[in-house]
Amino acid sequence: MNDIFAQIKHKYQYGSVVEKLIFVNIAVFILTYLLGSLGWLFGSNGNVFYTWLALPASVDAFLIKPWTLITYGFMHGGFIHLLFNLIFLYYIGNLFVDYFIPKKLLSFYLWGTVFGGLIFIFSYNYFPALQSQNATLVGASSGIMAILIGLTTYMPNYELKLRFIGFVKLWVIALIFVALDLVQLPDGNAGGHLAHLGGALYGFLAIYYQNKISFSNPFKNTFKRKSPLKTSYKSTNKRKPTPTPSEVQQKINIILEKISKSGYDSLSKEEKEFLFQQGKK
Repeated sequence: MNDIFAQIKHKYQYGSVVEKLIFVNIAVFILTYLLGSLGWLFGSNGNVFYTWLALPASVDAFLIKPWTLITYGFMHGGFIHLLFNLIFLYYIGNLFVDYFIPKKLLSFYLWGTVFGGLIFIFSYNYFPALQSQNATLVGASSGIMAILIGLTTYMPNYELKLRFIGFVKLWVIALIFVALDLVQLPDGNAGGHLAHLGGALYGFLAIYYQNKISFSNPFKNTFKRKSPLKTSYKSTNKRKPTPTPSEVQQKINIILEKISKSGYDSLSKEEKEFLFQQGKK
């Protein structure tokens, strides 16, 4: 038994950020149901641990438990719910870290969870069809949707090979997931679908505006030492010719090969910018 726990601890310590998120979700799931079973044995009417970590739709209840805006993203309502979420997180998360640093994936997961939770609370207190319902929200889907839509916004034409189907562009997969959430709103899990859309909204905004919003320091030249001499020069740089489609594709292939060998962080700033611009086309 000690060997098993030692192996699990080793895998967690040296695992990727995706694997650590999977470990945490599994651990919280097991702990939730173990404590729920113990509570039932002692005559409890409900799973207290679950109640204190799930996100309530009521604003008053949320203000008593503000941490639930994060913790609900690590809770699941059943084994199948957990299994499908973690399978999807594994594949889309590992693709995400091929192009972004691991810290960014964690940021998308957490902020997607927050956005999804806020949309959930807002919806149940604003839309007439939901106002009379007393609901709670659990699941990692909002964070995962943020990762999926963020990656799709970054490189919509990236193709995934699906068994029995073939190559499918990332934007098509993302569109299907968003459309499914929209058409399934009346099916009894409206809060969950709205939370997914909230996570998707964060993923889109975070990538779309990442290079369009910049903050400059208005005092950066205040203490800069000025030189008494002025130098003027005439630029001799000539305008570079527009590359042909074959040259662009060749450069993309070189960059992708570099990523597969050394990772995304090995790219230069110019290479990252080039890849970002091509992904938007």
